Amino acid sequence: MRLLSDRAMQVRFRDTVEGVVRFEPSFFRGVFAHLVDPELFAEARVDMGAVTWPGELDLAPDRMHEDIVRDGECVLGAN
Repeated sequence: MRLLSDRAMQVRFRDTVEGVVRFEPSFFRGVFAHLVDPELFAEARVDMGAVTWPGELDLAPDRMHEDIVRDGECVLGAN
């Protein structure tokens, strides 16, 4: 995983599928609201195959993988 900006990251899976995960403004709600702060968003790490942040926040890698295979990218928070 490599951050591209405060609203996007490049991910690569073990099966070599790779692509961009983009975060729409509507993603930053509820438990993810504080990640709108670029410094906090930049604390993203990969733990056991999932993108995580402090506070036990993580993203579902299966959905990201499926979206990237289907669409070439994963957009989180899109309506």
